[in-house]
Amino acid sequence: MIILNGGSSSGKTGIVRCLQQVLPDPWLAFGVDSFVDALPARMRESDDGIVFDADGGVGVGPEFRTLEAAWMEGIVAMARAGARIVVDDVFLGGAESQRRWREAVEGVEVLWVGVRCDGAVAAGREIARGDRVQGMAATQADVVHEGVEYDLEVDTGHAESWDCARTIAARVG
Repeated sequence: MIILNGGSSSGKTGIVRCLQQVLPDPWLAFGVDSFVDALPARMRESDDGIVFDADGGVGVGPEFRTLEAAWMEGIVAMARAGARIVVDDVFLGGAESQRRWREAVEGVEVLWVGVRCDGAVAAGREIARGDRVQGMAATQADVVHEGVEYDLEVDTGHAESWDCARTIAARVG
């Protein structure tokens, strides 16, 4: 497994698409955005689910955490069954988020990748995308990396997605 962590609009999804092209074997991609999109509508903007604040902050509740744990276990089950998996996530809780993943992936080989991007650059991308609450990218740019340990870090503010994917692929083998 490859687990990428970075803030909103840091370039994770672009790197994942490039990785799927440059890695010699097929890799399945799963992103936290797809997980959030799969939640029932009532859980989006619920204290039990996920709340997107007007200033770009994100809060999650107990029902979100329960479903997130099941999602993680499902992804890891595919890896245990032999699928190559790349995950695009946002560790809102920094080290605590990584701890949850570490528990789920116990016994599975994982390459931990930090995807960094200056908050101002990510904020510009956020505005261009138009599908995010403004302020989310700047708020998350640094906090998602607090206390997280990586095998490798890439910076999409200084390198294109293809270059970052090639760097990651070189570590995969």
